[in-house]
Amino acid sequence: MTPEQYVQDKAAASGSSFYYAFLFLPAPRRAAITAFYAFCREVDDVVDEMVDAGVAATKLAWWQTEVGKAFAGQPSHPVMKALMPHTTVYGIEARHLLGVIEGCQMDLEQTRYLDYPGLQRYCHLVAGVVGEVAARIFGQTDPHTTAYAHKLGQALQLTNIIRDVGEDAMRGRIYLPVNELQQFDVKAHEILKRTYSDRFTALMKFQAARAQGLYDEALALLPAADRRTQKPGLMMASIYRALLREIEADNFQVLHQRIALTPLRKLWLAWKVQALGRL
Repeated sequence: MTPEQYVQDKAAASGSSFYYAFLFLPAPRRAAITAFYAFCREVDDVVDEMVDAGVAATKLAWWQTEVGKAFAGQPSHPVMKALMPHTTVYGIEARHLLGVIEGCQMDLEQTRYLDYPGLQRYCHLVAGVVGEVAARIFGQTDPHTTAYAHKLGQALQLTNIIRDVGEDAMRGRIYLPVNELQQFDVKAHEILKRTYSDRFTALMKFQAARAQGLYDEALALLPAADRRTQKPGLMMASIYRALLREIEADNFQVLHQRIALTPLRKLWLAWKVQALGRL
């Protein structure tokens, strides 16, 4: 199997909404974003599939070394072999990849966040940095687009957190800030035991309103000059906002199930942005 086939299979197997946004890109950019996304999946899977934290930490340390070797001209993993030809073309730097790994390391070391600023740091590493690289690959021409990409990445990550509250709880993780749990009088054990309440619903409405606000802020930050090239990111915004509305309509029943959009609906939302240029 070639490195290119490896990353293609990795991206397709994830079933992620990102895959639908990639479909509309020209072949060279699609190859670059697919390789980068496969890298993100590889390091993220180290944590998500973790049985032993020590083993996971060792694997992430290996990835840090692999990034260093790859940028020194000696990649060994098929993901890095597929990604390296695109790094110079699209301005992908070692610091970007190491930032994503650092975010995954936070998952090994931290299962709670005391407040929103602490959570923001995590979101920056696992989503904001990803958004920055993606914007470059999509065809960024204005430096102000980076701020948009960081803000959109944060909005997407908060939507993930809202969607995955139940799944994360099964892994012993609660990403909702502790001081906000206290503000709404929601106990950690209620989430871990998947117990719904009006207090939990109020907490989740607060989280959703913050995420929706971030989408609005991100779209306002996108320079007009880059609106056409950044369509894949706008597709992601459209798909994830539709998911967030679905979760809101279902009254935040996220503790016992993973609410998702159908592949056909994701494709339709992506196509609508591509064809009509609007969310």
